[in-house]
Amino acid sequence: MVLKYPLVVKIAIPVIIVCLVVFHLVGRKKKYSGGKRAANTYFIRNHAMFKKLTILQTALGVIMELAIITALVASSILIARPVKKETMSNGTKKRDIFLCMDVSYSIYQLNYDLVDSLEEVVKGLDGDRFGISIFNTSTVLYVPMTDDYDFILSKLEELKEYFRLQKKYMQAFEGNTYFSDEEYNELSKVIEDLSYFDAGTLVNNYTKGSSLIGEGLASALYSFPKIDDEDRTRLIIFSTDNSQEARQTPLVELDEACELCAGHNIKVFGIFPSEKSFYKESSTPYETAMQGLKEAINVTGGTFYQESYTLSVKDMVEDIEAQEALEVQEMTITKLVDKPVVFMIILFTSLAVVMVVGLIRML
Repeated sequence: MVLKYPLVVKIAIPVIIVCLVVFHLVGRKKKYSGGKRAANTYFIRNHAMFKKLTILQTALGVIMELAIITALVASSILIARPVKKETMSNGTKKRDIFLCMDVSYSIYQLNYDLVDSLEEVVKGLDGDRFGISIFNTSTVLYVPMTDDYDFILSKLEELKEYFRLQKKYMQAFEGNTYFSDEEYNELSKVIEDLSYFDAGTLVNNYTKGSSLIGEGLASALYSFPKIDDEDRTRLIIFSTDNSQEARQTPLVELDEACELCAGHNIKVFGIFPSEKSFYKESSTPYETAMQGLKEAINVTGGTFYQESYTLSVKDMVEDIEAQEALEVQEMTITKLVDKPVVFMIILFTSLAVVMVVGLIRML
């Protein structure tokens, strides 16, 4: 235990000692003042009862004086603020993780598996911040950067429902040209539910096109809070099939967005669908889309992952988590914790003794 303001005690103790010495010196000089001397007190002073009362009063006086001194010392220590230094190893990882997802309907299964796997990662976070950005034509900041993990998990569950609806929609239209009334009503309900999620990601899609990859990644980049001020490890988990269907020149292309990420020391971990899951009607060939994304991701110092029979989305997420965990440094924090309890007990006990002794001496 240490004192936060030790100077208080260094001043208080000498003052208490001086006051004690002055009190006794003045007391001796005024020993017989305030009354008349009586003669022939020898027999009284040698009486057993008188001796007993004298010893009692002297003892009570000493006890009271010691209690007062103890209370003054305890008070000075409390004013000096007794504290204990505690050194803690803080496991706070100080990572900012952004999940940036291309939510065009062509990769619903990849996105569903990714969100499902990330739920386990979020449950194990301690000190990291997590955010979610989804995009198609336009971007929605679905979850601003936060460490409220319960909220994040609830939003991940919402996204899983979104991708389930996308799957229903795609399977309903795939190869079908005729619908019964029941099927049509069910499909209408799916479309209505999808509109809730699509409202923010398809702004101006008739004129701008869809799957604007570079704009989506750049929007996630600039959603990091205090991007140039805080010293934190930052990464983006980026899912896309890199099949851009732009109808006009995007504000930011994929390679430009990755250069911006590299300039801000943000690694991008790209997750690309398997050839089996790749949208067959895409205007971009599979190999071209894959190679383009891979080259852009490498600029950021991140890693490119291609879904395959031997590498599942869950495996990719585990690998990303393991890689980033190596960069984390443990933080040691020393903090002061107030420890007033002992001296509070001493103070109140001393005051209680003073009151009890004072009452006894008055009787």
